Amino acid sequence: MAEATAPEHIDLVVFSSLFPSAARPAAGLFIRERMFRVARQRPLVVVSPQPWFPGQALIRRWRPDYRPHAPALEVQQGIRVYHPRFLSFPGVLRGLDGWSMACCSYGLLRRLKQQGARLIDAHFAYPDGEAATRLGRWLELPVTITLRGTEVPHSRNPALRPRLARALRCATRVFAVSDSLRRLALELGTPAERTEVVGNGVDVARFHPVDRHEARVRFGLPADAQVLITVGGLVERKGMHRVIDCLPALLVRHPALHYLVVGSGGPEGDKRAELDAQVARLGLAGRVHFTGAVAPDELKWPLSASDVFVLSTRNEGWANVFLEAMACGLPVVATDVGGNAEVVCRAELGSIVPFGDAAALTAALDSALDKPWDRAAILAYAEANQWDKRVAQLLHAFAPMLAESGAASESIAVPTRK
Repeated sequence: MAEATAPEHIDLVVFSSLFPSAARPAAGLFIRERMFRVARQRPLVVVSPQPWFPGQALIRRWRPDYRPHAPALEVQQGIRVYHPRFLSFPGVLRGLDGWSMACCSYGLLRRLKQQGARLIDAHFAYPDGEAATRLGRWLELPVTITLRGTEVPHSRNPALRPRLARALRCATRVFAVSDSLRRLALELGTPAERTEVVGNGVDVARFHPVDRHEARVRFGLPADAQVLITVGGLVERKGMHRVIDCLPALLVRHPALHYLVVGSGGPEGDKRAELDAQVARLGLAGRVHFTGAVAPDELKWPLSASDVFVLSTRNEGWANVFLEAMACGLPVVATDVGGNAEVVCRAELGSIVPFGDAAALTAALDSALDKPWDRAAILAYAEANQWDKRVAQLLHAFAPMLAESGAASESIAVPTRK
């Protein structure tokens, strides 16, 4: 798409196929939260390649949510967000996504380099990181890759594991949102000196306690209820069904218990029908409340209506939602996967239970509903984990790469006379 005005100078290209757009407004919000704060100090654009193949529009006739079409260019908060299409066929040919993503983004990245781009900042190692390292090699630009959690299941795939390892070895620097992911990078052969943990943060101006009575009225919850809450996509990985399985036993000791489920289906699927059937089968009608998706600016309301946050997840990098819940004063009960124990790191913040142990999850929720939590301590922990600290760390890491890349570009553009 042609631009109406001359493009501004840029330093960084954020590269991720998972980024919010008009078509997928809830995708990759955690990337935008981080990088748009970086943009206040370093001018950047976003390149978010979108999968496409001939005829996929026909599939949308009976699956309207299948690969929704994003505009070629959006402007979000004054920042350009490009959505180049790359050829991606479903099934076994998805193994070509990294190569196709790089080829179809090359022309755009080349133009952005001419506008001053000196660094490609990729999010997720595959296929985005693989594509970014190819582009970095072709365009002679440094590349950073941030590991966010999908790398764990990918590393168990014999076909993908060597590709992950290669992409990480080719990156100039590898960031990980948790130490568990950093250790995975080391296991895959990434030199330790090129790795760094940069956790996610929380916006306490957006997430903070609001009036509990008003919040409960909004969601039709009794004033005297005890309320568990989960926020996340309605997919198997997030584990709402595992929490629902605990409710009959919990109701024996907590007869006023309700469970608030905030979220909708997404790229990983939609288990709403199965969850509804489970609720009916267990006789929990009126006790489990599905709100659908809630905009980030409004999440403080269901969180403030609740007593305990729970996420029985199968896999996670660093769940932003834990800090968001804590910023609203909630303790967290979560499974011992990924970086969960790094966020819920003290007993005063909540508890961590083994994944797949229904008895342990039930016991932890029972205890959390009984415990007199120090809400001020939970709020203070969230305050200490705001985005400013993370962004400062990133800017410090970016600075030498940008300086070296800029110097290299100048030496090529203006050769020294003898």
